[in-house]
Amino acid sequence: VQLQASGGGLVQAGGSLRLSCAASGRSFSRNGVGWFRQAPGKEREFVAAISWTGFSTYYADSVKGRFTASRDNAKNTVYLQMSSLKPEDTAVYYCAASRSGSYSTVPGGYDYWGQGTQVTVSS
Repeated sequence: VQLQASGGGLVQAGGSLRLSCAASGRSFSRNGVGWFRQAPGKEREFVAAISWTGFSTYYADSVKGRFTASRDNAKNTVYLQMSSLKPEDTAVYYCAASRSGSYSTVPGGYDYWGQGTQVTVSS
């Protein structure tokens, strides 16, 4: 399965963005999906994840209450709604899918990766 992340951009602190992760090649409605981000000079870090049903989600403490993961399996797309953005949220955001229906908080738990989309939050 190929993943394409989109929706990044430049936004002021306090603003919102919605990232999308679209799958092609085959349906990923049975796959758990995670969002990660990587800022310059830092390691890739877990942001959020959603199970294949969409009923189970998990968030990093740094984004809990501000970010919401959701999915529309009919559209083969997973979303990350980001609100109350902070300058420290600036990073390249990646979506990833696991072969299983569950999710993981570590990059090694995923089998497919998108190319990333840049999110820049100005102060």
